[in-house]
Amino acid sequence: MPKAYLFLTIPLLCLTAAAAKAEGDAEAGRKISLAHCTRCHVVGDANPHGGINSTPSFQLLARRDDWRERFASFFERRPHPVFVRVPGIPAWTKLPSVIEPFTVTLEEVDDILSFIETLEPK
Repeated sequence: MPKAYLFLTIPLLCLTAAAAKAEGDAEAGRKISLAHCTRCHVVGDANPHGGINSTPSFQLLARRDDWRERFASFFERRPHPVFVRVPGIPAWTKLPSVIEPFTVTLEEVDDILSFIETLEPK
């Protein structure tokens, strides 16, 4: 499959998967979020004074109408493609990361979505 086609297909798959209630493991999603996402984002009550000022909290993002699509495709949204790797999806860039890269599977993205559904709005 040509790379251009792959990059057009993945977001559509994410949109379809994100439209329904996530079927992942919320506890696994919490652990993934705490291990990786809290480096930049405030995540639930785990790090209320953490994150960096330029990134929105998970609760703020979850208030958006399109939050499921955004979280389901976060690894394609800047700055994430520089430091998030997804098996089977080619990296968008060869730029070096300023933070330690990590790998997430599409199943783990579902886990993160399930975790987001458990957060209380702020």
